[in-house]
Amino acid sequence: MCSSEPRLRATENPSEWRFTWEAQSHVPILRLYLFNANIKPAVHCAHLRVDAVFEQSLLTVSFFETECQIETSLRVPIPRVVVDFESPVHSRTLDDHIEVKLALLLPVDHPLGSNFDSILNSLEIEECNNESLALDGVNELSAASDLQRLSAAGEVNFYCRSCTTKLTRGIRVFKEMPSVDWRDVADNWFGTCCCSFGGVSEKLVMNYAKSYYCTAGLCLLSKTSVIISTDDLLECELPERNKLKKYDSDLKSDDISYLNNSMLGNENDQQKNVCCENICKEVQGTNKSHFVNCCTLDPCENLLGQHESVVDLELPVNQKIFLNGFLGDAFMARPSYLSKDIEWIEFFCPKCSCLLGAYPSHNDRVPLDGGVRLYKFYISTSLPANGAYDLFRNYSFERMFTSQLLESAKDELSFRTVVRDLHNKCHSLQIVLLNPNAWSYAGFCLHALEPAPKINVYPVIKVLFSANNNDVQLETRSIEEWVTKKQAQEVYLLPSQIKELIANLKTAHITYPQSHNFSQGFSVSSLKT
Repeated sequence: MCSSEPRLRATENPSEWRFTWEAQSHVPILRLYLFNANIKPAVHCAHLRVDAVFEQSLLTVSFFETECQIETSLRVPIPRVVVDFESPVHSRTLDDHIEVKLALLLPVDHPLGSNFDSILNSLEIEECNNESLALDGVNELSAASDLQRLSAAGEVNFYCRSCTTKLTRGIRVFKEMPSVDWRDVADNWFGTCCCSFGGVSEKLVMNYAKSYYCTAGLCLLSKTSVIISTDDLLECELPERNKLKKYDSDLKSDDISYLNNSMLGNENDQQKNVCCENICKEVQGTNKSHFVNCCTLDPCENLLGQHESVVDLELPVNQKIFLNGFLGDAFMARPSYLSKDIEWIEFFCPKCSCLLGAYPSHNDRVPLDGGVRLYKFYISTSLPANGAYDLFRNYSFERMFTSQLLESAKDELSFRTVVRDLHNKCHSLQIVLLNPNAWSYAGFCLHALEPAPKINVYPVIKVLFSANNNDVQLETRSIEEWVTKKQAQEVYLLPSQIKELIANLKTAHITYPQSHNFSQGFSVSSLKT
């Protein structure tokens, strides 16, 4: 007789069976993990049979329960990939999962396969009459692209993505945020010694600090966020500084535009490089006394002389703090970018209290530069959020973190990262990058009459992670030893974002069978790219 244990009843409900498709970059194999926490396939599943119905994009996995001799059939949708129909389907039962392998004609990341998938997407989008909008940089996370689209949109309002509350007045002027590495760039151009051409480096850094101050009606963009003046925020109560000396109130719009454009931009970078090259040519071949005289010259007079009234303005007291540290947007900040004089305050939606961004402050919780950083992955530019007309619809916290993690790993030549709390500087999370080029899709098995949905494997990075549990901090000494021994990089996130990141990692962690989700004392997981 058939046993009545919950283990056997679980097979009657296909939604208790999870599946995960996984592929590796450049490898023409698509692998399926099929598992149920209540079933041990190697023991309880006999006579395994796998049938692929490619015209329906469906895979049927059948087996007999050994104790009941009742056939169970599970239905799994096949993602849109170029399958090799002539190759056999390989399958096997393991202790905690069923594994199926499909041979592909092309790897999932092959350009031809990508073009084929784009054509299918185009046909579907055309049916919705949104092809021109949805295909415009559909997967791109680029500040330059955002700047172009926002500037072309005319007046733009920003909304809370969670509750659709309107956050700002209409904004028409958009500029790229000055480089966060401006001091290093200036020092590389002109040096830091006493003969560094009359302190041009310091003059550029000072103007960089001035250009950071927020102005009503102007939106500064970075890859991660938009900086909005507090004057443009709606229904947001922020502390105010009673006596704040502002330099921007007396500037014309052309001066503001100049300050922003002079700090960044390919054409200005080219002018500065030419300027520096001309000076170097002038100094070469001269005697030492002539070189000393050159130090009193202003090599960027052609650049800054047109706005001497702007350059010679006294830097307000609160903005002098800008010169001593990093003033980006506090997203994945590195140790060298932090300043003990600056505290980052989390900024929440006035209606739903969801995190929207942050702003820098100096001991009084007042926005130091008169603005708030709104993260693109928490806001939208139109309603509905994530709709065809939302210019930030492709942004998510997970994708942005992954993008920055890969960029940082490439720069630092390290695949190990420790995430610290930006407020208390405590270690909260360890991450080890396993594979930056994987593809995946996870879900639950289909019911008998449920049609197979159209699914796509999406690019992910596979990682190992170890996180705080029950608010107990990771052991400091062992982490410090791990950082030193493994030469791990350190980054800082806001407390709310650390919780969100850990939640994402744990969600992806359970999409792997037990035998595949732990390694070297770490949990295996993935993050979307």
